[in-house]
Amino acid sequence: MTITLCGFPVSNYYNKVKLALLEKGVPFTEETVMTKSTDPAVLAASPLAKIPFIRTPQGGLCESQAILEYIESAYPNPPLLPADPFAAAKVRELITFIDLHLELVARDLYAQAFFGGTISDSTKERVRKQLEKNIPAFAKLAKFSPYVAGDTFTMADCAAYASLPVVGMATKAIYGEDLLAAAGLDTRAYGKLVGERASAQKVAADRKAATTKA
Repeated sequence: MTITLCGFPVSNYYNKVKLALLEKGVPFTEETVMTKSTDPAVLAASPLAKIPFIRTPQGGLCESQAILEYIESAYPNPPLLPADPFAAAKVRELITFIDLHLELVARDLYAQAFFGGTISDSTKERVRKQLEKNIPAFAKLAKFSPYVAGDTFTMADCAAYASLPVVGMATKAIYGEDLLAAAGLDTRAYGKLVGERASAQKVAADRKAATTKA
């Protein structure tokens, strides 16, 4: 059974899923699909035309965390969640913080930070205020010892490696400082550590190639 991962390698959520597939050695192919597609085949698998989504013999599946949970259940080894229920819940807690309380908040900066657009001063102020509340809260939960959830690479690292650098770069571009670093999170050292993994090297190389091509 082969999974088809649909989206594009510049997307952090695409790379979150791709890291999990690579870490587990799951056979998969890649299909380039851009956001806002009106293709009926895309909408059948991802009704909001969001990426990533996957195609499986059972059908399509969208939303990155739902995909990670499916992969973990279908391909349990090597595990990306601890066997202990509470420890597994703590990993999921970290992912929620990364995806919803950091990345989704910072996303309002991307138009100006990365794409040449302009955002209002009120948006900048609102996002900064929210991130300056959320980042220290995340720091209370994250261990970075050396991985986000502790001494083992988990699916929380798939989310963190894919999204934390984007949050840092966006805040640096807009505010002149990386708000993660300003809160005492050494995401650069963490990124270097995870970046030594074969899965992360593959993701980084494909992202760079796609960025250069664009």
